Amino acid sequence: MAVLFAMEGAVAQGILWGLMTLGVYLTFRILNVADMTVDGSFAAGGAVTAILIVKGMNPVLTLLFVFIAGMLCGLATGFMNTKLKINILLASILTQIALYSINIRIMGKANTPLLGSSTMMSMLKDFSGGRLTTTSVSLIIGVVVVGIIIALMYWFFGTEIGSAVRATGSNEHMVRAMGVNTDNTKILGLMISNGMVAMSGALVAQSQGYADVGMGTGTIVIGLASIIIGEVIFGVRFGFWWTLLSAVFGSIIYRIVIAVVLQLGLKSTDLKLLTALIVAVALSVPVVKAKIDRRRRSLPGMNLNEEENTRHVQIKKHGEK
Repeated sequence: MAVLFAMEGAVAQGILWGLMTLGVYLTFRILNVADMTVDGSFAAGGAVTAILIVKGMNPVLTLLFVFIAGMLCGLATGFMNTKLKINILLASILTQIALYSINIRIMGKANTPLLGSSTMMSMLKDFSGGRLTTTSVSLIIGVVVVGIIIALMYWFFGTEIGSAVRATGSNEHMVRAMGVNTDNTKILGLMISNGMVAMSGALVAQSQGYADVGMGTGTIVIGLASIIIGEVIFGVRFGFWWTLLSAVFGSIIYRIVIAVVLQLGLKSTDLKLLTALIVAVALSVPVVKAKIDRRRRSLPGMNLNEEENTRHVQIKKHGEK
């Protein structure tokens, strides 16, 4: 029963963190850059939503300000990268470091509890008359928000601007030759990405009942692990919408693995090591598959089949002549 309860909580947390995974996917796969800003923007989302809720703002409305705050984080990284010509990795690290102090400034302290304050989870729980648990309402809210975001992403990246952002990550020189300002598309992509990451941080903060300045530590690694797990298990099959869903599924599977391992007795202090191992294994799977495919092609039986196919083609061509 303890394992089943942990699994339910893992699925709920996986969906809430899945929104962050979608943001990381935008920069890592679509823009083809490594953006470390997410460690800071995730915590910024939690800090902004916590302080606004404590001040009395509607928790749903705080998501709008959280998204704007996340976009500003991405704007800072994009400006340093495109205008000041600072390497994207270094620029994102600089923004991440600066956000640590900014987040403390926002909250006025390192930790802001939400106990006794109204959150999206508590509002839905009260609306259900107490029939839903905190885990259940987190799951419902996560599914609704992530579903809306995936639909918006699918629509946006089908537009002219969205296609320009995708093309920038694929071939920046070609897009620039077509007259598109790639600096603007990079900045836009980074802003949208960090806006989604900040929203994920806000939802996680409301779910767990507090915001902490260090809650975003290791976010980029978790996001990459979720993306790679989703790609390895589910792959790219039915289109862009399936790819986005795979990233969210990867986040859920990652959380389930963590929950199961913790139930088996692993110390919480070893989670970072476990995350690194999961990423390493997931990254090695495509390489191992490629090696297996190459060995299969080099087998004698495979060579004979190829020779027979070539012979049949030659006979067919000779018959046509």
